[in-house]
Amino acid sequence: MALNKIVLFYGFTPVLDPDAVRLWQRALCEKLNLKGRILISKDGINATVGGDIKNLKQYLKTTREYAGFKDIDIKWSDGSGDDFPRLSVKARDEIVSFGAPGELKVDEHGVVGGGTSLLPEELHELVAAKKSTGEEVVFFDGRNAFEAQIGKFKNAIVPDVATTHDFIAELDSGKYDNLKDKPVVTYCTGGIRCEVLSSLMVNRGFKEVYQMDGGIVRYGETFKDEGLWEGSLYVFDKRMHMEFSDEAKEIGRCIRCESPTNKFENCANPNCRNLNLYCARCSADPATLQCPQGCAD
Repeated sequence: MALNKIVLFYGFTPVLDPDAVRLWQRALCEKLNLKGRILISKDGINATVGGDIKNLKQYLKTTREYAGFKDIDIKWSDGSGDDFPRLSVKARDEIVSFGAPGELKVDEHGVVGGGTSLLPEELHELVAAKKSTGEEVVFFDGRNAFEAQIGKFKNAIVPDVATTHDFIAELDSGKYDNLKDKPVVTYCTGGIRCEVLSSLMVNRGFKEVYQMDGGIVRYGETFKDEGLWEGSLYVFDKRMHMEFSDEAKEIGRCIRCESPTNKFENCANPNCRNLNLYCARCSADPATLQCPQGCAD
């Protein structure tokens, strides 16, 4: 019986011909019967791919033969290619759509001028060291706000953003200027969004910026639900969410009845289909699987 997995990785490195890399990656995945999402830009690659683990290992071995990708950091997750509707391989201006393709600087070593990268254990050391001097570390969520509804770092700041594109205006609004002299740790799912975000914050005068190496995924693998993380992790495939242990809290609340839940569902109204949190009872009835205040036009 085949063993299936999902592999996540990204790498910031100059790519001279993104479209050529796109064609190569698509042909490789099709040959190995893999599905998922891969984005390539002049700044590197961002991929989440699922399938038979033997095929995934061959895919990674071949991908690492490209000079700029030889040191990509791999993260494994439970799942399969069936968690993705299809294979999508695209070349874009950015591998994370912040809307600032000219601002990000990348060389053969990665992002230039970003925050200080922290391993999970180093994060705890930083928090303890700052606490000993009476200072608190600020956790800054680098994801879309709805993702934080089911899981986040304790007492984290969750910016009011619907898409990654919104972060530039959010940072430029001035509402976080009071954090510019404080230790700020950015975090996201796998590390890529917060790596870009940390560089954007440094560019805007934040003086002590850190980023979570490997993102929430690596932190959860290390500390499960016994550290500073609480809740579930939103993921962009059919699973919708994942937990790091059986001890995970349900911090999300049903949009209809406020019951604890970590399950996102689309509104039953075919003209709406908004994605919101619903408990099992409310999602079981089309009458309650609808936006409580009425659907937007």
